[in-house]
Amino acid sequence: MKQEHSSREYLTGRQVADRYQITPVSLYRWERDERLRFPQPMVVNRRKLFKVVELVAWERERAKERAV
Repeated sequence: MKQEHSSREYLTGRQVADRYQITPVSLYRWERDERLRFPQPMVVNRRKLFKVVELVAWERERAKERAV
């Protein structure tokens, strides 16, 4: 089965900040905080793009850590 490409594969920095209800400054801090292990963006023409699959995996890992 052929996998469809969609605009939902990547989110901009603004979309990620909105997803987690944080400010762009907080997102900047999350990216640099090694303890959080937050997914690192790909930079294209000075725009940060985050892979949705990496964000979802990070969310699941955080949920597992909280459950313990």
